[in-house]
Amino acid sequence: MLKCSLDKLSELFKALSEKAVLYLPVDGEGGAKYQKWSEGVQMSRALNTVRSPKDFFFPQTENLMGFKLSGKEIELIDTRKESEDFIIFGVRACDARSFDVLDRVFLQDTPDSYYASRREHGIIISLACTRPAETCFCGTFGIDAANPAGDITTWMTQNELFLQPNSKKGEVLLQAVDSLLVPCAEDAVETQKQQTRERMEKLPLAGLSADAFGAGKTEQYFDAPEWDRLSEACLGCGTCTVICPTCQCYDIKDFDTGHGICRFRCWDSCMYSEFTQMSAGQPRLTQKERFRQRFMHKLVYYPENNDGLFSCVGCGRCVAKCPISMNIAKVMKTLGGEAK
Repeated sequence: MLKCSLDKLSELFKALSEKAVLYLPVDGEGGAKYQKWSEGVQMSRALNTVRSPKDFFFPQTENLMGFKLSGKEIELIDTRKESEDFIIFGVRACDARSFDVLDRVFLQDTPDSYYASRREHGIIISLACTRPAETCFCGTFGIDAANPAGDITTWMTQNELFLQPNSKKGEVLLQAVDSLLVPCAEDAVETQKQQTRERMEKLPLAGLSADAFGAGKTEQYFDAPEWDRLSEACLGCGTCTVICPTCQCYDIKDFDTGHGICRFRCWDSCMYSEFTQMSAGQPRLTQKERFRQRFMHKLVYYPENNDGLFSCVGCGRCVAKCPISMNIAKVMKTLGGEAK
């Protein structure tokens, strides 16, 4: 375990930024957002960012390749650029777990080279929670807000930042800035962990259970009559999918630039009426079917295909941002995970 005085936090950020591009949460209009660090930039003390750090590895839009037509000849243009090394500081436990969910989509079987390159060049420095919000329920999915995953885990007290490397990349990075760090005991960290866990137990959603969901539940829930009532007010706006750290649906389109064809990938949403639209028609004609698909994927389909891992991390963003206050916690309570 190592520590750094908060008086030297700016020095630490500067030292880290000299090793790789450093991003950290910064307060702005509408809430905290990740921003490239530079002299004078102050880290936000907000619990979490409005949008998750998913964008660093799976951006909202990205060019995949280009084409040029010359008569009957087609020239393929590789538009990929080598990813630069970068550091994301301040990732919370819920978002740190989300990378495990995304990795199973983009790195298994045939790896997605675009995603894989960013993962290889990225270093995740997580920050333990101390005052979770009433919308948090990461504990439902076995996530410890007091001890997040990452290449480096950090805990911030009133006067100090404690750091623990968890990977080779984390060890190498801390060795590079060791002039600002000193070895220390873990007493203060253990005290903070205990306090955070006690606060988590008092949250409104602390008793929300995922035990009723997971593999083998499709037949039980697919035709449940509750979907009619749950989906009735859904606007299909897609807010929940945009802010979700684990949603991975995307579309690939070709665009004529006037100088050639650009093929790009962009996020899509299972909540949109055009999603899954094909020449043969639309397999999910109603908002109820689209609504059901989103939550069945989070709670049943994904864990069934990924060793029981749920694709919800309990970050609470959908709880806070849904314009009709319909979210996965309400769905779980209604279908079988009622808080005790």
